Amino acid sequence: MTSYLIEPFDRLPFGGAEKARRYATERYQGAVGRNWYDCDPTLRFLMRRHLGDGFGWAEPRLKEMGALMGGPIAERAEETDRNPPRLEKYDRWGRDVSEVVMPPSFEAARRDLVATSFTRPDFVAEAKAGGVDAAPLGVAWSYLLDQADIGMACALGTGGDMVVRLTEMFAPEDVKERVRELFAAGEMSGEAAQMLTERSGGSDLGALESTASKDGDAWRLNGFKWFASNANGSAFVVLAKSEGAADGVRGIAPFLVLKERRDGSRNGVRVRRLKDKLGTRSVASAEIEFTDAEAFLLAPPSTAGQGGDGKGLARMMELTNGARLGIAMMGLGCARRALVESLCYARAREAFGAALIDQPLMRRKLAELIVETEAAQALVFDGYLGRPRLRVAAALIKLRAARLGVTAASDAIEIHGGNGYIEQWPVARLLRDAQVNPIWEGGDNILCLDVRRAIERQDAHEPFLERLTQAVEQAPPGDDATAALVGDRIGHLRQAIETWRDLDKAIAEARLFPLAQYMADVYAAALLLEQAGWERADAGTDRKALVARLYARSHLADAGPLRAIGAPAEDLDRFADLADGAFIGD
Repeated sequence: MTSYLIEPFDRLPFGGAEKARRYATERYQGAVGRNWYDCDPTLRFLMRRHLGDGFGWAEPRLKEMGALMGGPIAERAEETDRNPPRLEKYDRWGRDVSEVVMPPSFEAARRDLVATSFTRPDFVAEAKAGGVDAAPLGVAWSYLLDQADIGMACALGTGGDMVVRLTEMFAPEDVKERVRELFAAGEMSGEAAQMLTERSGGSDLGALESTASKDGDAWRLNGFKWFASNANGSAFVVLAKSEGAADGVRGIAPFLVLKERRDGSRNGVRVRRLKDKLGTRSVASAEIEFTDAEAFLLAPPSTAGQGGDGKGLARMMELTNGARLGIAMMGLGCARRALVESLCYARAREAFGAALIDQPLMRRKLAELIVETEAAQALVFDGYLGRPRLRVAAALIKLRAARLGVTAASDAIEIHGGNGYIEQWPVARLLRDAQVNPIWEGGDNILCLDVRRAIERQDAHEPFLERLTQAVEQAPPGDDATAALVGDRIGHLRQAIETWRDLDKAIAEARLFPLAQYMADVYAAALLLEQAGWERADAGTDRKALVARLYARSHLADAGPLRAIGAPAEDLDRFADLADGAFIGD
């Protein structure tokens, strides 16, 4: 049954039922309303692999989560985007209350997510008691949530692990107890924020101006943070310099600031205004002023007299790699949602006598989107679940996945045509949201500088290249050419790194971006070959080998003078395998 009126133009001489069918609203179900676990063969494949014998216990819970994310959470995300948080700055007597009021749709989604999170302590304990590793389930939970609302993912997860770990290491006992109460539901409870950025510099943290002064076993913190997300939280890690410290990176230390002081009164945390952002409207981002705010130094107590041990920023940066993987997952979530929306639309929309999905150029575009999304998925899941953890991986994975979220969302808009540019359709918000991922936790240039640091200080490329070699060794038989190509490129990558290390300093910095891109290309190709080996061993099929082959041809093969115009058209010949293995839907 339709829910709309039949229009007079449906009865015009050149109209008719067949044309009207093309724009029948009920034909265009997108991602929302589907079970996002059931419709995602790639996620099921990875869960079987990483959970092993625990998959049987986990799958019913994954199905429940897939229904929740694809239903109520996705629906509420659209509502929150239309009705974002607001600031109540003053009470009826003109006093500054700085209350961030979240919309009911956000609060309802947050309650459901915190109550059912695969990272909450009771769930992790239940899984452990059943002999199941909860880590892959936590990754799946984030992957599903990020398809619905990366703003909510930011609100729930920003700085939670940082607050909890640094507090347990360095805060006074009574403060530790208070933080434990706040995070009783787990680190992904939406209570935390990290406040770094100031007007004097975003990535240039050494230029910050916020200052802390000793006050007994606490500190008084004054300063102004220019971009602070999850401003409605209760516990913040704030970067500041202690009075008299060096005006540079060595003088920076992290401090814990709670919304309430020890005595229960309101702390000196003022919200100047909420940011009017392009996207991610479900997370309240604000300008925050600290006025004699009670704060606690997150550094060894023996160094309190010096305002820290000079290692506070480095200590935080170690935890930042986890945050970068979180942003990479957001980029992957945007890409996956863009892919699903594109496949749904292309199957329903008709032009030139056939469905869009049957048009050769559209198949080429969709096949490319499938391959790129699964390559990013391989990277992100390896970043979280691969062993050993690679020092250089997080920067490379974020570099690739965050950018893919933007390009995939842009492709989805193009596939939807003019409809994609309209806010009533789902992909416009997707592009608005995805655009922040290359910025959060370091832009491309900052990530490249981190790659340089890892190589120069720790020779981090050596375990990285070893991991790639091990992955290629897992490639299935039958496509030796792809394995040989990727193996050759691992050798070439080593040569490229050695050449880069001998360059003039300025030139070497300028070449960091193509070097990092090359590293990400080979990394993804090697992981796809490894997954192809898993698939062959587990199911005897070769779809992942096809994905690996297409990716390697696109990113690593020499296109030659004809730019691969005459190359095999497997993206068209086996399009059904690609599409059906990426998404199960009507």
